[in-house]
Amino acid sequence: MQDNNHGNTEETVLFRVDGDEVDNKARKVLTTVYQALKEKGYNPLNQLVGYLLSGDPAYITSHHNARSLIREVERDELLEEIVGTYLDLAEKKKL
Repeated sequence: MQDNNHGNTEETVLFRVDGDEVDNKARKVLTTVYQALKEKGYNPLNQLVGYLLSGDPAYITSHHNARSLIREVERDELLEEIVGTYLDLAEKKKL
């Protein structure tokens, strides 16, 4: 769910995604796709970034059905999982 306030540039736009099941599915898909890309000899980081920026599933191998899997999750949900995990790790390192 997104609260849009694009008319006023002085206020922060609030973006929320509800549901832990989305995070779990996104995490599982990212893990599966990562492994499939690695097994096929691709650089998973480069391929995933290419997909996330462009939306072109050709960046993802069809090995282990990875291309079909990644298309089952919206790119914003994948990004939320990636950024959330990064921020969680960064927070833990501060402690």
